[in-house]
Amino acid sequence: MTAPIEPFRAMAIGQLAHKLAAEGRSVIHMEYGQPSTSAPAAALAKAHQVLDTEAQGYWESAPLKERIARHYAETQSVTIRPDQVILTCGASPALLLALSSAFAPGARIVCARPGYVAYRNTLRALHMEPLEIPCGAAERYQITAAALEAIHPAPDGVIIASPANPTGTIIAPDELATIAAVCARRGIRIISDEIYHGLSYTGPCVSALVHAPDALVVNSFSKYFSMPGWRLGWLAAPEDLVDAAYARMSNLMLTPPVLAQHAGLIAFDCDDELQGHIATYAANREAMLAALPALGLGEIAPPDGAFYIWADIGHLTNDSMEFCTRLLQETGVACAPGVDFDPVDGHRFMRFSFAVSTPLVNEAIERMIPWFARQRGAGQG
Repeated sequence: MTAPIEPFRAMAIGQLAHKLAAEGRSVIHMEYGQPSTSAPAAALAKAHQVLDTEAQGYWESAPLKERIARHYAETQSVTIRPDQVILTCGASPALLLALSSAFAPGARIVCARPGYVAYRNTLRALHMEPLEIPCGAAERYQITAAALEAIHPAPDGVIIASPANPTGTIIAPDELATIAAVCARRGIRIISDEIYHGLSYTGPCVSALVHAPDALVVNSFSKYFSMPGWRLGWLAAPEDLVDAAYARMSNLMLTPPVLAQHAGLIAFDCDDELQGHIATYAANREAMLAALPALGLGEIAPPDGAFYIWADIGHLTNDSMEFCTRLLQETGVACAPGVDFDPVDGHRFMRFSFAVSTPLVNEAIERMIPWFARQRGAGQG
């Protein structure tokens, strides 16, 4: 029997946004978590050179695997071997490899609610059981060590994300250490989605590998490196699961795009350019936070990292999909409905992505302020 998989409703918003744009409407895309900037210039130049001079066959870049291993040593003081790095076609396949390598069908895996929609649906597709733990403002919308301690019997695994999607919250370093200790004692395997590492406004992000060497770490070039369309990511696998993960990658996916691997290696050394993107996101974040009172949005998650604001719109609607659809149709601003990320309470939340350019953020704010005022007025009437 096939598993029931829910749609990713933000994709429907995106399709409508592109349809409106094709009709000549001015659309601002704040529905997707993707940078508006391109890959670093040097990475693009390398891709052009490779495209002009080399054949594009199945290939895994040993230099890129070595560079990723060195990245953990330099940024986290963690030692992993290059063969523990499994290159993938983005973070989504890396998550699939991690889950299918570590767990069998029927495994019980904890996730935070709200959380990234693909966690729940990938687990279901693999015939595993997602245990979604409600995490509110008191928990900073993150799984806590206390919550993991309270689950009986102990789950097989937990997916953590720091910074998280859709909230942008970061797990405090001491809490992450406590989570790792609880998991080690109770035999809970950690899957750590670190795709937003590098995108932090409150300090560096700590990898789960610092406290849990047996964790499986998912990462990608899509966010910090501004390369979502290049479809390049990786799984850092613990030694006991390297062979299982590699077998799945080679059978299910073969190799990531050759051009992306060449470009990704160069992108690691483009930090000055990439830090300029962070400065843009930081400015966008400040503009959005300053605009929230005018939008009438007072209940939000603290956006410590990533490029999202998770906002409570329960005073305006009980149907976030309908609300975001009307917002797009009437203002041209596309945002993600909260029900994607929280099937229980997400009907009264929405997610803004501020990864677009600063002028577009400012334009979106100008369009949304009077529209939100009308919604408040309609609600009062």
